[in-house]
Amino acid sequence: MNAQSVLATGGEEFKAPGPELFDFPPLFEGAPTWLTKPTVFAVFGALVVCAVFWSAFGNPKLVPRGMQNIGEMGYIFVRDQIGRPFLGKNTEQWMPVLMSLFFLIWMWNIFAVIPVIQFPIASHIAFPAVLAIAVYFIKVYLGIKNQGPVKYFTNLIPAGLPKPIYVLLVPIEYLSTFILAPFTHAVRLFANMFAGHMILAFFSLVGFWFIFEKPTALGFGVGIIGVIMTCLMTAFEMFIQFLQAFLFTMLAAMYIQSGLEAEH
Repeated sequence: MNAQSVLATGGEEFKAPGPELFDFPPLFEGAPTWLTKPTVFAVFGALVVCAVFWSAFGNPKLVPRGMQNIGEMGYIFVRDQIGRPFLGKNTEQWMPVLMSLFFLIWMWNIFAVIPVIQFPIASHIAFPAVLAIAVYFIKVYLGIKNQGPVKYFTNLIPAGLPKPIYVLLVPIEYLSTFILAPFTHAVRLFANMFAGHMILAFFSLVGFWFIFEKPTALGFGVGIIGVIMTCLMTAFEMFIQFLQAFLFTMLAAMYIQSGLEAEH
C-alpha cells in the first residue's frame, strides 16, 4: 500500500518535511547572502554565552552567589569531566577554549527547541566545520611547537615495525590524522543535529496536519501520536544536544593533548 495514499486526507497528501528546512534566504531584500537566520542566531548564541559568563565571573566573590554559582558549576563540570581526563596538568591552561566550545555548541543546539528560533545552528555544516578546523590548526601548531616539525610527523608512526608495513601504514595514519579526524569531528555534530531537527519537524508536522490542518476521525489518532512523539523526541533531542556538545569538546581536548605531547 502506498504510504502517501494512507496519509492522504481531504484530497491532499501529507508531505514530510525535507532538506528545504535548512534553506534560509537573506533576512531582507538586498542583504548579503550570508546574512541569514542561522548566521544571526549563531552570533546571538555567542553573545549570550559571553553575557552569562561575564555576569558569573566579571566580579567574582569569595562566597559565590547567583550566576557565579551557576558559572562555577559549569566550569567544574567541564574541568573534571572533559579537561582533566585528557589534558591532565595542562587542563587549566586550556579551560577557556574548552568552556567556550562546550557552552557555545550547547547553546547553538538548544536553539532547536526554543520557540521562535527552533533551529539548531550546528545543523548547518559550516558552523561545526569552522570549529573543527580551528581545533585542527591548534593541534598541528602545538605539535610542531612542542615536538618539532620533523618529530611531530614521525611520532605519529609506531617504531619498530617491519619496513614493508610502513608502505601501507604511513598513508593510512596521515590520512586518518590530518583528513578524516577533523572531517568526522565536524560531521558527527552536524549529522546528529541535522537528523534530530528533521525528526522533530516530521512529528510536529504530523500532529499539526492531522489535528488542525486536515482533521478526520481516523487522522485524529495519527495526529495525537504525532504530538506524543514530538514531546518524547524533544526530550530525547535535548539529551543529544548536550551529549554532542560534550563529545565535540572531549575530542577537542584529546586532539589538543596529542599536540602537546607525543602519542604512544
